[in-house]
Amino acid sequence: MIVALTGATGFVGRAVLDIAGDREITVRALTRRAQDETAGVDWIEGSLSDTASLESLCDSADAVIHVAGLTNAPDPAAFREANVEGTARLIEAAKAKKVKRFVFVSSLAAREPGLSAYGASKAEAEKLVEASGLDWTTVRPPGVYGPRDVDYFEMFRSAKFGFLPLPPRGASSLIHVHDLARLLLDLVDASPALVRRKTFEPDDGREGGWGHDELAKAIGQAVGRRVFAPHLPKSVLELGAKADKLLRGDKARLTADRVGYMTHPNWVSRSAMKVPAAVWEPHIESRDGLKMTAQWYREEGWL
Repeated sequence: MIVALTGATGFVGRAVLDIAGDREITVRALTRRAQDETAGVDWIEGSLSDTASLESLCDSADAVIHVAGLTNAPDPAAFREANVEGTARLIEAAKAKKVKRFVFVSSLAAREPGLSAYGASKAEAEKLVEASGLDWTTVRPPGVYGPRDVDYFEMFRSAKFGFLPLPPRGASSLIHVHDLARLLLDLVDASPALVRRKTFEPDDGREGGWGHDELAKAIGQAVGRRVFAPHLPKSVLELGAKADKLLRGDKARLTADRVGYMTHPNWVSRSAMKVPAAVWEPHIESRDGLKMTAQWYREEGWL
């Protein structure tokens, strides 16, 4: 089997490469810059804006796993080019090379496209996938954490100092990156009746997700600290986004667009959109996963 993978050098994509390597699956992986030789990986230099490289990526592949996407940007207009137009070009390349199986990584943010440009772009990309005529499955991950992650790392680093500011009260689901990577590969050749032309919202198996207070406490336990975790109103987070832009410019982690969906109270994966147990189940309980992630950050010198 040959799997064509976008986003291979990112957080989730790297985990997919790890799991594919364990399973001895050959991966043809898109990259913007030259990479070191990796066993079982055929690197294709290019991007989602380069039709020729996308066709090279899809040539003779058995399936496409489309992970690549823009999750944070100083300019909200950038989301459409990366997440919508990029997906459209990849769909056309898959069709040109007669690759029927297409696994698309979207986001829970697509459920509420009015909250953020990011969510709107993912919702629009989902519609393109559904209308493509390909043999598609869409996955809407909740919060993804684990080794190499830089987004949740901000929470771990803050918790180490005993202070972890939170958005207004609400709840969200979690999934460890290795569980998500397993799912994406499991979906490639799963029973068609169970997964084809369906959208799934996977999670760690915790019914009702994690209240923000519960998650803050769990991260504090993972780093060995009792944390003070106040809920900040949206107006304060908006000020924080402006301050982050001043401090880090285009590399700001907290943006106005992110504040839009961070302050929504319900990012819990819905049980009605659960992945069938015959296809996949989570292996990593999040309390254990958060502790393992904190340990990885320590070993890598991040914490």
